[in-house]
Amino acid sequence: MTKTRSWRPFGARDPHEAHRVSTPLELLFDLVIVIAVASAAEGLHHAVAGGHAAMGVATFAMAFFATWWAWVNFTWFASAYDSDGPLYRLITCAIMAGALVIAGGIPRLFEGLDLSLVIVGYAVMRLGMVAFWLIAARADPRHRRTALTYAIGISVVQLYWNVTLQWLRPESTGAAMALFGLGALLELSVPLVAERRGTTPWHLHHVAERHGLLVIIVLGEVLLASANAFTYTDGAAAHVGQLVLLAFSALAITFAMWWLYFSQEGPVDQQVFSSAFRWGYAHALIYAGGAATGAGFAVVIDGLAGAGGHGGPPAPPLAGNLTVAGSLALYMIGLWFVRDRLVLTGPWRHGLLLFAAAVLGAATLGDLALPATALLTIAAVVARSRVQCRQA
Repeated sequence: MTKTRSWRPFGARDPHEAHRVSTPLELLFDLVIVIAVASAAEGLHHAVAGGHAAMGVATFAMAFFATWWAWVNFTWFASAYDSDGPLYRLITCAIMAGALVIAGGIPRLFEGLDLSLVIVGYAVMRLGMVAFWLIAARADPRHRRTALTYAIGISVVQLYWNVTLQWLRPESTGAAMALFGLGALLELSVPLVAERRGTTPWHLHHVAERHGLLVIIVLGEVLLASANAFTYTDGAAAHVGQLVLLAFSALAITFAMWWLYFSQEGPVDQQVFSSAFRWGYAHALIYAGGAATGAGFAVVIDGLAGAGGHGGPPAPPLAGNLTVAGSLALYMIGLWFVRDRLVLTGPWRHGLLLFAAAVLGAATLGDLALPATALLTIAAVVARSRVQCRQA
């Protein structure tokens, strides 16, 4: 944290600064993001429970992208330019307000693909980032071209969002999703173009810590599902045993997911342009998989408790099992991509892919699906730890 807090424009931080850690403001930002993530996971939960799994997954992807992308942009900017001054804090608070608007608009998105409130919140967040980059362009002459490219790129894509999804308002679901997909690709391309004009001075260990903290946040969704399973035991006497087993399965899977992520750091080369982008972008698979795993457990709990989406009948057990399995497999695939394929050697460097396939197969085991999934996830931790020790 810098010692001087003033209203002057903030310049670049030292990318090799010692003892760089997350600031209280960044942790508050994470607290806001967890609300949006929880809203997206809840929407997926109700969509699958209501028998609209395909639409729910697509809508979850849209809601999650808006939340994750805003978080990523702020996190990497903060790593390079966080001054912790009054102006920086005020703009960050405005961005957080936008995130809360997104969280409030996610239920509308799931109910009728109404993007209006999400786009408003997203616009607030993105305009805050434009302000950040314009200030950085003024205060950091060395990276002025990069900062201005970010500001222009974000503004152009924001104009795209408002024209295509807010003003034109496509009536067909397919058209809306296609336009959203194109917008997402445009968003992802902005840093790729901007950073080629000069890499911003982001801090390797700070960025790694920030990404690890978000992993813990999304795993909280699975922990919440475990707690909810215990709360239903009083009202579902016929399924008390299954609910308790489900709760412990969710707990075991959470611990194993945490262990898998934090067992070893992924290789990120601060000097290689492509390395940082592959590592940062692929984390979206890890975050989405973690949050959606909790939604899958919630669907299974609803089935055992006799509840369904929007007051209807509960979804078949296979729907919840597949949601858990697919989400957990996505988490493992993401970890394999950002780390294991690069740090392990021999056939076991692909071990997480094998466990991801096994988890998907376990989804068909009926009442034993989730306990089997928990055992497989624990086995993945044990197997990977042995391989890591052997290759150390």
